[in-house]
Amino acid sequence: MSHRFLASMSALPVVIAIALLAPVRAAGQVQSAAEATPTVKTWTVPRTPDGQPDLQGIWSNGTLTPLERPRELAGKQFFTEQEAAEYEKRVLEHNNADRRDNQDAEADVALAYNNFWYDRGTKIVPTRRTSLIVDPPDGRIPPLTPEAHKREAARAEARHGRGAADSWEDRNLGERCLTRGAPKLPGGYNNNFLILQGPGYVAILQEMIHEVRVIPLDGRPHVSQNIRQWLGDSRGHWEGNTLVVDTTDFRDEIRSNAFNCCGGAGANLHLVERFTRVDNDTINYQYTVDDPTTFTRPWTVAVPLTKTPGPIYEYACHEGNYGMVGILSGARAEEKAAEEAAKTGPR
Repeated sequence: MSHRFLASMSALPVVIAIALLAPVRAAGQVQSAAEATPTVKTWTVPRTPDGQPDLQGIWSNGTLTPLERPRELAGKQFFTEQEAAEYEKRVLEHNNADRRDNQDAEADVALAYNNFWYDRGTKIVPTRRTSLIVDPPDGRIPPLTPEAHKREAARAEARHGRGAADSWEDRNLGERCLTRGAPKLPGGYNNNFLILQGPGYVAILQEMIHEVRVIPLDGRPHVSQNIRQWLGDSRGHWEGNTLVVDTTDFRDEIRSNAFNCCGGAGANLHLVERFTRVDNDTINYQYTVDDPTTFTRPWTVAVPLTKTPGPIYEYACHEGNYGMVGILSGARAEEKAAEEAAKTGPR
């Protein structure tokens, strides 16, 4: 017989005596508010060895909530619980790449992967907002400036003149495996991020195109404006438990990236991100877009990052991938077929 068991047996009479001496609640007696209220455990922000709030881990921003509020939901900032459930069901059915609906072969191929490969998430954001844009209140990207309208019109005209696949330079930066932009918006898959922290730095690996942002925290100034990068030049600092990341010096070409975080913003984009860990499984994440040469006012997006077990796998995308060869070869084949048809005339 173990000593631990003997010790517990010797303590038993004391426990019984205490129980007998405890006051007995009279029949029908109501518990006090203090007694009826369960003990609430407070959550403490974990810290890194150097004392900073710990944001490390693998996180996902997958969500069914759209970036902009759909036009049909104008004026409605939040779903009710029932509306949220109906919206989620409707979107999941619409996005289901395994459906067939008697489509022709071309439409079937356009669905790309089957549903197994998608990872959009199954829920809208917990706040039940109808858009990820939280400011302006209408949940829409603000109007373009007159300068931006002229710029976009000129770009569209040039693209129409050259065609969508005259050169690899006509394809968007994501197809070319150059960048999906920072921050990477929620998409159909690869919505994961790995955050690592070390003394004086935070590193964020974006799963899509395996892009890494190394963010110094030592107060150094931004690099010269002559140095432009796909993900911009980031500098971070702590405001209480919130990591604030200020990014400038983007390359102007990001404005033509179909996956750009920030619409038609380019070289003048100023991005401010805020990361606040609020529990073991959630980081409240926001970013504010400011480009006065493109938008009539700044705008802000809020999307929670949710802890996920991972791992993050390699996203083997590289410039010059064979998909680009296929796109350009297909365009040349279509042009040749059109030329032959023009020679022979209608049959």
